[in-house]
Amino acid sequence: MKILHIDSGILGEHSVSRRLTSAIVSQLKADRPDAEITYRDLASERVPHLTGAQIMAPADLEGVDALLADDVRIGRQMLEEFLAADTVVVGAPMYNFSIPSQLKAWIDRLAVAGKTFRYTEAGPEGLAKGKKLIVASTRGGHYSVAPASAMDHQETYLRSVFGFFGITDIEFIRAEGLNLGPDQKQFAIAEAEKTIAEGNVLKLAS
Repeated sequence: MKILHIDSGILGEHSVSRRLTSAIVSQLKADRPDAEITYRDLASERVPHLTGAQIMAPADLEGVDALLADDVRIGRQMLEEFLAADTVVVGAPMYNFSIPSQLKAWIDRLAVAGKTFRYTEAGPEGLAKGKKLIVASTRGGHYSVAPASAMDHQETYLRSVFGFFGITDIEFIRAEGLNLGPDQKQFAIAEAEKTIAEGNVLKLAS
């Protein structure tokens, strides 16, 4: 059993999404001590944003300059880590109604035709079926209900793009209203951690 743990919050030790992904992975590890965990910190590691040069680079990277070749190799490694994982845990704070650019850059490296999806005569088909995705979603305001839900381009995007990859088992552990005062922040975190501790949604992909 392989777990891929992704953090993208830029606030370091002050990041609530990091706190929640840590709790999620710890709970999963307690349930399956034999699980192999791969970790990526997208905020502290170099995550090259997608460029035309990377897309057009030859498969063998022959004649490609060193920096571009390194960018391509990083992207390929990220893709292989994702494909190898049975369960993926993603920390996804909402920044300006969407996800961190580092997380978007990582997802761009996963969206590879023939690897995570393909086009058929019947339309697109996801190729990453059978995985479980658990998202630690953190938000400063309340975006799970109208009217602010119309500005949610975070959870809706993640559900759409990973659904496009063929993943249907998607769970969100949400802490929102974090910027609405210390009491609300404490309550939201406690509720999210309670959900994690209960473990009802934290089932590993079989």
